[in-house]
Amino acid sequence: MKKIASFTVNHIDLLPGIYTSRVDAIGDYTITTYDLRMKRPNLEPVLNTAEIHAIEHIGATFLRNHPTFADETIYFGPMGCRTGFYLILKGNRNPKEIAPLITELFEFISHFEGEIPGATARDCGNYLDLNLPMARYEAKQYLENVLLKLTDANLNYPQ
Repeated sequence: MKKIASFTVNHIDLLPGIYTSRVDAIGDYTITTYDLRMKRPNLEPVLNTAEIHAIEHIGATFLRNHPTFADETIYFGPMGCRTGFYLILKGNRNPKEIAPLITELFEFISHFEGEIPGATARDCGNYLDLNLPMARYEAKQYLENVLLKLTDANLNYPQ
């Protein structure tokens, strides 16, 4: 089988950041998949399921209610390797252009209080596996250590 694009990324030199994973044309629309890399692959501990699940619930709800990006949000969810998230948006913006949205998103998550959206047996298939304090902690780490200090190395995949 042909290797898929995400498996051709140099994960040895990959830093946490915001990257364009792929750009696809679907009919008259372009959609872009962004790699929101929170952890350095194979060097940092990965996100645990409870906090990644909480970030997913809060993040998806935030994005689908965003005044500008609600109608452009296709998907927000975790990577299987648990080092970050994929965000799929309509359009084709570079990572630097969406950095303000990602910063706003992780500021929101890092300060979120109250009930996690969808955290009931009726609304979620695994509602007991959520950890808001750790989700806030991980969001704050990504915000302070990566998003507020972005450089070209955090916006362009390594060769």
